[in-house]
Amino acid sequence: MRQHLHAAMAVAAMTLAGMATPAISGPVEVLESYVGNWKGAGALVGGQNPEPFRCRLGISKGNLNKINYAGRCSLIDMNLSVSGTIAFDDKAQRYQAVMSSNAGFTGLAVGQIKGDTINFDLREKQQDRGGNDVRIGSRILLEGDSITVDFEVEFNNSGQILTASVPFSR
Repeated sequence: MRQHLHAAMAVAAMTLAGMATPAISGPVEVLESYVGNWKGAGALVGGQNPEPFRCRLGISKGNLNKINYAGRCSLIDMNLSVSGTIAFDDKAQRYQAVMSSNAGFTGLAVGQIKGDTINFDLREKQQDRGGNDVRIGSRILLEGDSITVDFEVEFNNSGQILTASVPFSR
């Protein structure tokens, strides 16, 4: 159960990491259009029973063409909080988001622009608080005024895989 709880925390952390909205006119306008409040819900699947969770995310305008975010997910009987910054890298022509969480997970998500969508891809290998090796993957698809985040957490020592899909809206 404790292992599933740490995985659920990792999934929620990835839910709140690296989000932006599709290109409106330029990268700065895209980031500014994202300011506001978002919410989403999903279920962690792959354990004994699906475990539902809910997330809220607040976005504020930051300095120098960046936005800052702070989010919180309610999981089982606990809360996970995350915070970070999203910026556009002019040289690489992509969005980048950094985040940290109260569960000890940190990461960098890179967003690739494809047509009117932005696709973030995060792949990390980390250890949970129990010292277990985990592989964390997330795909964030931003289209129109919606966000869908898909996750996969694999415990390397057991091979167990937990997944979640979370649609976000304003």
